[in-house]
Amino acid sequence: MRTISLQAARRLFIQRQRLNDPQTSEVVETSEVLLDVIRDLGCVQLDPISAVARSHQLVVRSRVGNYDLAALDQLLWTDRSLFEYWAHMASIVLTEDYPIHQLLMRTYLRGEPQTAWRQRTQQWLKANQKLQRHILHELKRRGPLPARVFENPNEAEAGWYSSGWTSGRDVSQLLDYLWTTGKIMVAGRSGIQKLWDLSERCLPAWTPREKLSEKEVVRRAVQKSLRALGVGTSQHINQHFTRKRYPHLNERLHELAAEGAIERIHVGDEKGEWYIHTEDVPLLDRVEKNEFAFERTTLLSPFDNLICDRARTAKLFDFDFTIEIYVPAHKRQYGYYVLPILHGDRLIGRIDPKMDREHNRLHIHAVHAEKDAPLNRKTARAVRDAIEDLAAFLGASEIHYTHLVPTAWQRELR
Repeated sequence: MRTISLQAARRLFIQRQRLNDPQTSEVVETSEVLLDVIRDLGCVQLDPISAVARSHQLVVRSRVGNYDLAALDQLLWTDRSLFEYWAHMASIVLTEDYPIHQLLMRTYLRGEPQTAWRQRTQQWLKANQKLQRHILHELKRRGPLPARVFENPNEAEAGWYSSGWTSGRDVSQLLDYLWTTGKIMVAGRSGIQKLWDLSERCLPAWTPREKLSEKEVVRRAVQKSLRALGVGTSQHINQHFTRKRYPHLNERLHELAAEGAIERIHVGDEKGEWYIHTEDVPLLDRVEKNEFAFERTTLLSPFDNLICDRARTAKLFDFDFTIEIYVPAHKRQYGYYVLPILHGDRLIGRIDPKMDREHNRLHIHAVHAEKDAPLNRKTARAVRDAIEDLAAFLGASEIHYTHLVPTAWQRELR
């Protein structure tokens, strides 16, 4: 069995994540370039927080450089090559992968195990069939519509209760159910507000609609997950793409290995079985021959696909990352919306930025360097250029740094 170094595994991961692609100074305007990137990623997580920019916009920017946001909107709302659905979290996914995602639509809240939460939800849905029919009727008659159109307490016969923030949100819970089961889709957005419509009016005619067996869905999802990872263990695969929706995962892995679709591989001194997709073996050969120069420096969204699995990030990059958005301000170690710094094949630090849109100013509250980061002017310039590229993407006319910058980098970051 082939053995590769941890560095080779890390570099293959970066290569498959399209984070080592050559960059141009021109703004990418072609939607096909963006579609090609998202096809390799499998999904791009959505998040409403826009302290800097929306997360999915940052994920794409980290890979292609500055691009026209209208090109991504075209893929979502005009071409319908992409749509919003649940992957490893609420995400942008590919319409060509519809048969994979359709399995969750068909099976949501069905089957075993019958947990207390599932039983309670089914009872609540049964009690609120009138509200459900009202939503579907109004969408058919008037859609696309925002959620606020349905905020009519007289339609809800049984209130939704939870110990969290969703308690009392009957309409949003029903919309979420109808979305997860594939009856409705996000047809567009007004700012961050979703506009809902019937799925039959959102999906293009060319959407693949074959109903795949659970076994076949897992086989396809495993391969998409593994290709996005470069190499990975069963745990890594399970945390990626259709997160934690890989029933009988080990059986599927053994089948794919026996068929030659994937191969087992050793990674350094790591224990357990790692896998690589057979189609990526030639790329791994090139990585090990040092055919790629890992010289890019870019800033990652806190929800970036490269770092969404915290345990894997710590293993491959020796980088501990926690999103501190929900941590009280006085307890934060690094900041509210921190962007890790990818420098070559290493995560060397993180920045704490905030975009002031009223004054077109990008505030860098702090820059943190990892203990083994190269503290030289060349690296500092690379970090500065990455921040300036982000500022250009955001339309910032100036960048404001505080004194919280590594001493060795202060000459460039000011």
